[in-house]
Amino acid sequence: MSLANTPSNTPLQQRTRIKMCGFTRESDVLTACAAGADAIGFVLYPPSPRSVSIERAADLARWLPTFVTPVLLFVNDTPERIEAACSAVPGALLQFHGDESPEFCEAMTRLTGRPHLKAARIPLSEVQNFNLLEFALIHSAAQALLLDAHVDGYGGGGQTFNWSLLPPNVNAHLVLSGGLTPANVGDGMRTLRTHGLSLAVDVSSGIEAGKGLKDADKMRQFVQAVRTADSTLHT
Repeated sequence: MSLANTPSNTPLQQRTRIKMCGFTRESDVLTACAAGADAIGFVLYPPSPRSVSIERAADLARWLPTFVTPVLLFVNDTPERIEAACSAVPGALLQFHGDESPEFCEAMTRLTGRPHLKAARIPLSEVQNFNLLEFALIHSAAQALLLDAHVDGYGGGGQTFNWSLLPPNVNAHLVLSGGLTPANVGDGMRTLRTHGLSLAVDVSSGIEAGKGLKDADKMRQFVQAVRTADSTLHT
């Protein structure tokens, strides 16, 4: 994640990075960046209601200021399309949200020269049966693991899982996702902040007025909730 918008009175290691995902409009991108987002995600999975074309993602990414990172989300995509998207969106991270193997993810990082995030799809009713420690081991080349709820299709469907059932000693940087809102993100941060090497957060439906249509007030409220949790967790 980038280093933009770091409050001068907050030590760097105490500041939780924020990714906002599923953007389709320029105005929403600009509002998210102004609110304090560190990374902006573009969904390149055509069945998703938040999906944009590679060309549209490139147009939207041009509005990102320096040090705000574009993230390209793929689900079981082809190397050719991944490479084309990286060529169109300079500096983007890759996010693999499907059934991609560790070997495939690593090969795409080598092909494109871009780091990747890998989604760990956590079962809603059987969190304790998901071996996150093993998942982290086999995906050790990922820059971070994105923790999302496993629902029908791909993506968390705006649902949370029981965060407290995850193991406390994961050897990976973690990104909490799935059903986050301004009301619950602080609880998620308090639960998982020491479970991995670091913790970031990722939000999509929790800042929307409709699928792919962001709500400016919710975006600002989400950032404020994260900053409030940061201040209470490190005092």
